[in-house]
Amino acid sequence: MASSAQNIHSGATSAPPPTPSTQPNNNLFSTTSSAAAADALSRLLHRLPPALSLPSRRLASPPAKCPPSISLSGDTILDDLLSSSSQLGFFQFTGHSVPPQLASSAESEALAILNLAREQKESCFPKNWPLGYEAEEDEEGDGQGEFLCLDSACSAESTELAVSSVSELTRELERVGLRIVEMLSGSVGFENPFGNNPERLCSYMWISEDLPGKKAMNSGGFYPYVVGLQYQIRSRKYSLMADSGWVSVLPQIDSVMVTIGDIAQVWSNGKLKKVRGRPIACSGEGMNNTRSISMTVLITLPLDSTVSPLLPKDCTKTNNTNCGHNHNKDEECEEEEEKRLFNSFSFEDYAWRVYHERFPIKDPLDRYRIK
Repeated sequence: MASSAQNIHSGATSAPPPTPSTQPNNNLFSTTSSAAAADALSRLLHRLPPALSLPSRRLASPPAKCPPSISLSGDTILDDLLSSSSQLGFFQFTGHSVPPQLASSAESEALAILNLAREQKESCFPKNWPLGYEAEEDEEGDGQGEFLCLDSACSAESTELAVSSVSELTRELERVGLRIVEMLSGSVGFENPFGNNPERLCSYMWISEDLPGKKAMNSGGFYPYVVGLQYQIRSRKYSLMADSGWVSVLPQIDSVMVTIGDIAQVWSNGKLKKVRGRPIACSGEGMNNTRSISMTVLITLPLDSTVSPLLPKDCTKTNNTNCGHNHNKDEECEEEEEKRLFNSFSFEDYAWRVYHERFPIKDPLDRYRIK
């Protein structure tokens, strides 16, 4: 008995056998299983479609910048105009003669038109590309937005519609735009293709309304133009697709937001930057119930036009005083002809293609660039 008690209470007894969880082989098995499970989970997450991917932290959008301001009465207007157009492709124009009351009245008339039933809008403004009324739908068949393209006279099938202010605003902005084209052509060094011939140009008033929560970048069509003009009735943020990428701008109230178009870039042989399409109005936080309407005048070309760089006249190294270069009449011109960066193309073909692509991801002018 004494021996038995001694064996029970003494420390000479051996330790109990290890449990399965402490066995070395089981440790290895547990580690291997965890790694395999992690790899399987990683493969599964990478195979998830974008709609089911884990949410990422939302980055704040860059703050809107005030576009360069150019005044018609400024002393350096030509230098400022050339700088903004050749570096950015957009600016805000002040010191113009467009009355703010006219812009407000035109907006009221445009809203009244958009408030009409769809059948009325289609009958009053039948589709005659690019003119007329059009309603857009997304892939699910829901309303994407609607827009209305009017000629410079704002013609309508019904004489009962009030469009006098819209028509007058179109003419006022057209005059501002033609003045800008004239100054740009002189600054860049090409002949003003419009001159005093009204048959060489077309002016369209583009009225669009984007529905809340829809893709605004596709709304309202994409039509080629020389310059685009929007009168700023209120403080409003816009997104522009410039050559440098997306830019957010906040123009001043009562200024005219001016964008340089793709046709002007070809005319200048690449010296001018451009904005693709029209400025896109941005809806702010908590403004889902606010109507968003844009009124843009596009100064563009007739459909039968041919677009090509407007280079200075050729020099033949003779006493040619009409070559456009700076030399005396008795001196031979040693300047070489400017290298052409774009091939000529049909405006109608180009306009039809980019219009039906809506908002092409790739620059549509790339196919005409000379490599």
